[in-house]
Parts: sequence; structure tokens; C-alpha cells
Amino acid sequence: MKKKPQKQYPRLTHPLVRDGKGQLRRASWDEALERAAAGFRQASQTYGPDAFAMLSCARATNEMNYVAQKFTRVVMGTNNVDSCNRTCHAPSVAGLSAVFGSGGGTSSYEEVDHTDLIVMWGSNARFAHPIFFQHVLKGIRNGARMYAVDPRRTSTAEWAESWLGLNVGTDIPLAHAVGREIIHAGLVNRAFVERATTGFEEYAQLVEPWTLTAAAKVTGVPAAAIRELAHAYATAERAQLCWTLGITEHHNGTDNVRALINLSLLTGHVGRYGAGVQPLRGQNNVQGGGDMGAIPNKLPGFQDILDPVARVKFEQSWDTVIQPRYGKTLTEMFEAMETRELRAVYCIGENPAQSEADSEQAIRRLAALDHLVVQDIFLTKTAEMADVVLPATAAWAETDGTTTNSERRVQRVRAALVPPGEAREDIDIICAMAERLGHDWKFTDSQTVWNELRSLSPDHFGMTYDRLEEHQGLQWPCPDMEELPSSYLHGRLWETDPVRRGTPAAFGLVQHDPPVDLTDEEYPLRLTTGRRLDSYNTGVQSGSFASPMRRGEYIELCPEDAEAYGVSVGEEVRISSRRGSVTAPGWVDPALRPGLAFMTMHFPDEGDTNQLTIEANCPIAGTAEFKASAIRIEKLVPAWT
Repeated sequence: MKKKPQKQYPRLTHPLVRDGKGQLRRASWDEALERAAAGFRQASQTYGPDAFAMLSCARATNEMNYVAQKFTRVVMGTNNVDSCNRTCHAPSVAGLSAVFGSGGGTSSYEEVDHTDLIVMWGSNARFAHPIFFQHVLKGIRNGARMYAVDPRRTSTAEWAESWLGLNVGTDIPLAHAVGREIIHAGLVNRAFVERATTGFEEYAQLVEPWTLTAAAKVTGVPAAAIRELAHAYATAERAQLCWTLGITEHHNGTDNVRALINLSLLTGHVGRYGAGVQPLRGQNNVQGGGDMGAIPNKLPGFQDILDPVARVKFEQSWDTVIQPRYGKTLTEMFEAMETRELRAVYCIGENPAQSEADSEQAIRRLAALDHLVVQDIFLTKTAEMADVVLPATAAWAETDGTTTNSERRVQRVRAALVPPGEAREDIDIICAMAERLGHDWKFTDSQTVWNELRSLSPDHFGMTYDRLEEHQGLQWPCPDMEELPSSYLHGRLWETDPVRRGTPAAFGLVQHDPPVDLTDEEYPLRLTTGRRLDSYNTGVQSGSFASPMRRGEYIELCPEDAEAYGVSVGEEVRISSRRGSVTAPGWVDPALRPGLAFMTMHFPDEGDTNQLTIEANCPIAGTAEFKASAIRIEKLVPAWT
């Protein structure tokens, strides 16, 4: 079978502007920056500061994200700044913040090497987080038991002691059944629950209906398997509960996260070495972007916009007035494009034209903008729609700075290559834009930016460049210049002194809420989406190099469904949802169960999976339900008939 060639995205080496005929043409930096700044100025002056929004970049440095959110708040006067964190792990941040007061995973990767039990829930880490999965394998070799909870029997699940293949969207019933079994078996860590939590009695009442039998009927997981997981997790000395987008990319993603955190509170598996909860972040700096304040409700260091003390500190440092209200999330930005409330967008290193759910709608909304400026290293689908395109440097190879991974570890990155053509560093471009809008910022280098951030964020104060280099990275919070930070968070919850223990962790009282896009006779299959090891996100970066593992986009079916629909491997079929249709070859995967299909988002130019997904958003975090679409499959009629 002949593969479709994957689109190659050209590296941007010169600024581009849209001419009078609607075509992008080469321009000088002065012309491009002036055109970009003029569009932002006009939108703000005509419609107010909230007519502007910034999309910051989860692959760029902390320093870039800091300057990008500062540009948004100081130069443009709005809190409308967000990134693809909204597409993936915003529910993790929302859930963790609600329970513990901060939005980071509670443990280090090293602790996975030495824990006793690992639960991978909604996470095919072997493909999606291969570096982290090496720690999982170390843990298993050191004697840890591993359980996998996933609708598919993934390559991660193949390493598990037990695989719990639940129905898509039934994570809360399963978590509640595990919690109920722990309670009824007398395995609750009573000392921890009574000392460090609130809401246990209400939680116990909430989960009471979810017996093993009731949960088995809804989730499709055998009662014995649920019981085994509950007892293994509760009786382990130390346990790590890890999740990825299988938990968060649902219309109730934050509730899913709260349901899992409840289990850690019930058993005391948090705030100790080797025991914690870990949301696995997929991009190199999606954690750092949020830490730097490139989100609409937090200033750098996770300091709340609505906190007047925090706001005054930043206002004095930046010589500005910060709006005392939250800005728009990425989801709300796209809705505001529809209503024309949002008129101008500065998009740095993101590709929402292909990464958003219901991509046809996303493209239509982007096209409605008065002014779109894209700053990137490739001419992406989003960049092709822009009025001005600015060529930037690659953060991992052509830029100095820092990034923060999902264990909260801040690490140095250094420029190793000279950028091509006229490409310029992101911070340099943003500062040049700010200058044209009346703000003369002088950041001599990335360290100058970092030191400004350190002066404003207590969690980062102790992280000088010299210390980061000396210790090969440090984890936040690191408020002290002398002591090294703990590898795990929330050890305070184990303190006997109430003052030192601080605010207790609250159980989340969340209810089961099935997927929005229901299957029926017309759309009988459940489509879930995910990643493959050989490719990355929308394929803009990974598509530029060959991989012997890569076979392009397929609709994957179990053997029974492939036979029922008469689909053979490699046969092109039409896949339709209530939003659109795409074509893709068929593939048979015995890891799937009847009624479940799988596709990735890696090849949107040959089969745009996000034309099928639904923009049903988590009301708390704004993340869409990429994991649960209803589809049908039709054989194509040959052209010669």
C-alpha cells in the first residue's frame, strides 16, 4: 500500500505580510513590525484592550512566556493570554489548585523509580511520554506493581500487572467504586483523612451507590479487577497515580482529575517521598508557560489576578495598572472571535487552526479576525492565515533560557545553532513590538528576564542561572538561595501542628456525566484520539523528518468491527461525525474493543481528525472533549462505478 506523503512545512527565514491581492509576500522587519503593531493599536483604540488576545507557546522558554504575558498585560492592557495548556492539561491545573493550592504534579520522576505501586490512568506514556516511561520501567524493575486504566490495551498497558479497560467517559464511576471499596474494606488512612482533609463524610456518601457491581455495569470493568486495584492502591506503602489526556480531554475533565485526587487523599498517597499524583505534561514547557503567567487568571508564580496584594506588587514593578479580572481562556477567545468581541490576536508558536476541536469552526473563527499576527519557526496552517508572519528562533536549539518539565524541574537551555536567514529571538521580537507601541524595554539577555521573574515569584527566587547549572535543574517551589527544594510537594499535610499543616485538602464531590456526543444508530462507534510514538501533535515539527515507524493517519478498529464493516487494512473509508467527515485508510488493532475506534491528530493535512471532534468544553478549565466523539464508517464507492 502506497503511503500519502506527509506535508513538509518550510522553515520561516524572513518576515511576511499580506499584500493587496491577499497573498503573503516577503517584507523587511521594519515593515512587518510596523504592520503588526498598527493592527494591534487600531483594535485596542477602536474596540478597547479586551479586543486583543495573546496565544503564548508551550514549546518556547520560560523567559519568552514571561515577556509575552507582560506584553499582554502592560502594553495591551488585558489579561487575555493563554496557550495550548487549555487544550490538554488545564483540568489538571484547575483540579490540583483547587485541592492543594498549586497546579503542579506533586512528585519527582525519580520517586517513580522507588515507589511500590504505579497507576497509569488514561495515559499511554510509553508512546506519549517516553522519557517518563523509562522511570516507570525502572520502578517495575525495582519491584513496583503497575496497573493501567485505559479504554485501549495500549503498549503501556502491556507492561501492567492488570489492565482495566473501561468504557470511554466512565472514569468517575470507576474512581468512585475504587474509593467505595477502600472505605468498605477498612483501608482508609484515617489519621491522614482526619488531620489533613475536609469533606470525607460527604465523599463517602457520594460514592456509596457505586458498588463493584454497579460500576462494572457502567464502566465495563469486571468487579474483581476494580476490587484488586482498590486493595493494591490502598495497601501499598507508596503509590504514584499518573494521568494524561485520557482524563483531561473531556467535557468534565476537571471533575475527572478531582475524582483521582480523592483516591490519593483517601489513602494518604500524597505529600510523601514516592507517594503522589502526577499529571504528565506532553510538551517541553507547557508547565512553565502557566508558571510564567501565560494564562488568563494567574500572574507569574501562580499568583492570582484577583489578589490585590499580588497585583500591586506587579503593578509597581511594571509601572502599570493590571485589570482586576480574569482574561479570556483559549476557548473563550475562539467564542469571542465568533461574536466579534475579539478583533486581533498575536499567536506565538501555536497552531490552533489544526489543534482545536471542530477544526472547521476554528478556521472560520480565525478568518473572522481583523488582524492576526503569527510568530513561529514554520509556516503552519495558522500562519498561512495571518496578516503578518514573523520568523522566530527554535527554543530548543537557537535560544538561551529555561524550561520547566512536568515534575516542576526548571532547567537551562542554550543556543547551539545560528538561526537561519533573518529569524530573530522571540523576546527580541516582542520587545521590538512593544517599542512601537510606546514601551521601551531593555532586556539585555534571557538572564535579565529571568532575574526580573525571580524578583516577583517567590517560588522561583532561589533559582539563579548559576544554581540551575550547578544542580542540573531545580524544582519549584525554591524560595531560598541556600537550601535545596524538596522533590515532592505538600509534605505540610503530614504536620501535627495545625498552623504548619495549613489549609486542608478538600475531597471533590463530583458526579458521573457521560460524554456529550452520544452514540446511536446513525453514529454507532465511539472515536477516541491520542498520540503515537513516531509523531508530535499536529505534525508540523515531526513531519519534517522520516521515521520507519510512521505510517500516516489511519482509522483503527478492533478485528470484530473491521469484519462487521467489511474494512480491510489499507482500505480507504469515510469517517463521519455530527460535525464533518474525513477519509482515512483502515487498520486493525486487537488492542481495541468492539465499538471503539482510534485516530491521532498528527496528520491533519491528509486526514484532519479534529474535523470530527466536538467542542464540548469543561466549564471549569475550558478543555474540549477530544476523547469522546460519536462516528460512523462508510465504505467508499469506487470512482469507476
